[in-house]
Amino acid sequence: MSEMPVGRAVLHIMWNFSLPSSPCNTSGYSINPSISSLDTASVHSEDFRPSTSLQTEGSSSNSVKSPLRQDSKWPSPFPIPKLSYDVELKLRKGNEVYAKTNKSLEVTRAMKTEILDRLAQAIFELRGGYPAKDEVASVASALVFKYPCLRDQDSITGCDAWLMSLRYKIGNYRAKLRDAGCNEVDVNRKRRRGEGEDGPFTLKKPKRGEVNHVPDYPDHHDDNTLEEERLALVEEFKKRKRNMTEIKQKMGLTFSLRRKEIVEMQPMVSEVQERWPALFSLEEISEEFHRITSKDLLVTFRAALDKYVNRLLKLYRARKGAFGPVMEDLLDKLDEETRDIVSQRKTAALRGLPIFIREDASKFFLKRLVTDPEDAVVQGVPVGILTIYEDDYATTSPAVQDVAVVLEGAIILRDLPDLSTAFAYLFGLLYAINIEYPKSLKYTFEAIQTIFFELGSGCSQRIRSLKTKLLQ
Repeated sequence: MSEMPVGRAVLHIMWNFSLPSSPCNTSGYSINPSISSLDTASVHSEDFRPSTSLQTEGSSSNSVKSPLRQDSKWPSPFPIPKLSYDVELKLRKGNEVYAKTNKSLEVTRAMKTEILDRLAQAIFELRGGYPAKDEVASVASALVFKYPCLRDQDSITGCDAWLMSLRYKIGNYRAKLRDAGCNEVDVNRKRRRGEGEDGPFTLKKPKRGEVNHVPDYPDHHDDNTLEEERLALVEEFKKRKRNMTEIKQKMGLTFSLRRKEIVEMQPMVSEVQERWPALFSLEEISEEFHRITSKDLLVTFRAALDKYVNRLLKLYRARKGAFGPVMEDLLDKLDEETRDIVSQRKTAALRGLPIFIREDASKFFLKRLVTDPEDAVVQGVPVGILTIYEDDYATTSPAVQDVAVVLEGAIILRDLPDLSTAFAYLFGLLYAINIEYPKSLKYTFEAIQTIFFELGSGCSQRIRSLKTKLLQ
């Protein structure tokens, strides 16, 4: 500095590092190398202030990311994580001996702990603390496939002992996560009487292929800061001219708080509407479904319906005599349609699905005239789709005025273009509000979940049979 003219010092700031983009880097900072070319440079404290917003489309690049899982499919085969160098070396030597002598490796307690710890962590990163039984079995099978020296000589599969140990390890790992404050397992903490736990305890775990069931809060956020964001979100949604980009950003930011409330407290739909009104907009139903499952709601549903509509109708026609006059009437009305045939075929495919699976959908697919009182039709209906007709719907070609979604005896969504769109949004709402499938239609919704959306690791024998017929 002494060689520089008095009062004219030049400061060069060189950034020569960057934070990697990885699941561990949830801060969301992106710092690129740069050199100031100005005579003077000023550094503002705002440039280094931790951001308090979740990174979503349309949000700033230096925002905080929430640790959400992105893949809904369980990998096959399961990728065994890399172990410590000494354990990897022992296993490699053990495989060489096994190939020559067919003798399994004697696993020390330390080795077994290392292997099980790494596997439990890998499972949690992919599926959370409550993997399905067949998913855990696939991990044990993949382990002995990669390291044959670990095979259990006393079992047929060769991995029964590892499978049992892995199940216990996952349970112990859940306890550690609960002590660490992990939301996904903390919602299942058994509370003492008086702490808000009313009635019998029920395990609140993902049951329908949810990828992000109850995620942890984003960095630099807690209950208080997320509640402030929720209040700001409610105020923004009340405006006549809403900033949809800001609403989407705040809905993404408060996702973990919303899921914790919905899964842990199991509120009524009306209570969710009061606290989270934006959740019931069409855009946010799709966004929320994507956050939970990593699937695109409308694109996936429409693509699957286009794929299976012809096969479903073919199955209905092939066995319509076995389902009585209800199926025959449905197909006869479809044959009489002369307008919007594509939409009518999709509607018939969806209406015929519960009939084919032998379930009663009379209290699910609701109908009324535009002049009929609304409350008389939807009262007491837990889940349903209401079609409103201008004329008598018994005529050959009734005119549809509106299609609506019904939850807990009230209309939640109106002005939907057709029944298939209403069905998609209803399915998204069931995930967004964590509502169980109606008991009278559990197989119908299971078919939509496992066949249309390919969510979950297994299905019932009835749906497996339907899937086989559709793929023939």
